[in-house]
Amino acid sequence: MLTTKLAASAALITLLSGTSALAASDKDIEALRAEIQNMKKAYEGRIDELESKLNKVEKSQTKALAPAPATPATARRDVKDNSFNPSIGVILNGQYSQFSADEGEIAGFAVGHEGERPREGFAADHTELNFSANVDDKFFGSTTAAIAQHEGETEIELEEAYIQTLPGSGLPDGMSVKAGRAFWTMGYLNEHHSHTDDFADRPLPYRVYLNQAFNDDGAEVSYVLPTELYSEIGAGVFRGDDFPFGEGDGSGVGAWSAFARVGGDIGNNQSWRLGAYALSGEANSRVSNEDVVSFIGDTDIYAADVRYTWAPTGNARAQEVILQAEYFWRDEDGVYEDTDAATGAVNFDDSSTGWYAQAVYKFDPQWRVGVRYSQLNAPDVPAGLVGSALDSGGHDPKAYSAMLDWTNSEFSRVRLQYNREQLAGGQDDDQFMLQYIMSLGAHGAHKY
Repeated sequence: MLTTKLAASAALITLLSGTSALAASDKDIEALRAEIQNMKKAYEGRIDELESKLNKVEKSQTKALAPAPATPATARRDVKDNSFNPSIGVILNGQYSQFSADEGEIAGFAVGHEGERPREGFAADHTELNFSANVDDKFFGSTTAAIAQHEGETEIELEEAYIQTLPGSGLPDGMSVKAGRAFWTMGYLNEHHSHTDDFADRPLPYRVYLNQAFNDDGAEVSYVLPTELYSEIGAGVFRGDDFPFGEGDGSGVGAWSAFARVGGDIGNNQSWRLGAYALSGEANSRVSNEDVVSFIGDTDIYAADVRYTWAPTGNARAQEVILQAEYFWRDEDGVYEDTDAATGAVNFDDSSTGWYAQAVYKFDPQWRVGVRYSQLNAPDVPAGLVGSALDSGGHDPKAYSAMLDWTNSEFSRVRLQYNREQLAGGQDDDQFMLQYIMSLGAHGAHKY
């Protein structure tokens, strides 16, 4: 409509200025010209307004259709986001195992039953029941019960049952307190449930020093420092019932821990973390090697870990390289007794070390390959323990592992693994494992 008015006004001006028959004054002509200019400005303003609205609509559509930005390698989703509605899940973890050696004893070390070689053949290895939710605006709670078989009997174990403070609970920013039973901060793997591991079994140091994992009753406080570089410190106190300390005889505070970790991102597709840990306590009645070997005394374990991740394409879901290693040093001062050796109680004061290193490469969103090497350096035993289960015979146990796994989704994984273990002199064991891990129901994101 504005176009029509402009055209009519222009024609009128032309007619008035070029036709002498019309007695129009210069004043009338100027008035018409001014009206035309006002119409032009109004018309141009309306066009600018419409173009601005169009640009906003186009930008919003482009943003909605654009692919998600590359996720930094250290990104984590907060698992405490279910707003008081309990997350309930089940983890089915089973495998088929085949061994070439009849025995799988780890020479030079007294091992808890969970650290022993798994059963051969088919086994519904480990089933977990998980319940977790925010208690209110200040606390989070979680419980994990594990169902497993040992020596033909089904056992139900309470792996975790803890509460943890949430941000806004009144503690200083970056501080958190956890109390109950949990997989405490001790090395890299200990905080993680076994179904999140990159291999079907845990490396030798975890099997020997922690009986797979340390999850005593107790409390732990951690504090993420307000620095640009990720820095965290923490400490804990525990009852002292769990391996490597005792088997249900602890009371009060029987063990303590401390740790410090630093880490950061390198650009958007690389990350790293270093950690140092200490776990110390008194073993009241630690029994191992099928209840044959017992230890009473002081046990100190020190550990260090390093982890590096690299997403070559900037998207860790498509391709990723993970390098990881841990080193353990254990010092013991007390009394060992091997009932099979019939030597009675023997004083022991010595240390041992163990370590592992592994590399995992995700070459496709669903496929990964990995290799791992782990080793233990056995201590020298006193004369009274020569010939017992604690006598390594000069052999340092070691194990080589290679795995290939296929992940159909975040809820299902199938893994094929080969181990070559040399746990005692003249004992070479070729192992094949086919494992499945299936997650039913809600399950929080795994830790870094």
